[in-house]
Amino acid sequence: MLIEFDKLEETVQEHFRGGDGSVTSRKYTDANIKISLGRLSPGGSIGLHLHDTNSEVIYILSGAGKAFYDGDYETLGPGSCHYCPQGHSHSLINDGTEELCYLAVIPEHFHRSAL
Repeated sequence: MLIEFDKLEETVQEHFRGGDGSVTSRKYTDANIKISLGRLSPGGSIGLHLHDTNSEVIYILSGAGKAFYDGDYETLGPGSCHYCPQGHSHSLINDGTEELCYLAVIPEHFHRSAL
């Protein structure tokens, strides 16, 4: 299935999940997954949040930033991939001077008994 992000509606969210600044994104969503092409403003952040029913993979396309995960900071740049497994918390921080551009994939996890 082809997802053409440039044809999806662009949204801007201020203080996403309690963070600073704004996140601009184009998202594909269905019952099983969310796939987002996002841009985090310089000095901005996505607030610390728990992935209780899903996990998240964030691949950095451009810019500089860091993830706060399990009590530590991970430095991120183009080509970095951050993974937050189900049951863990993380945040994303743009500590650079340009937008932090990323691709995020958030699959929902279902219990076998629900299938």
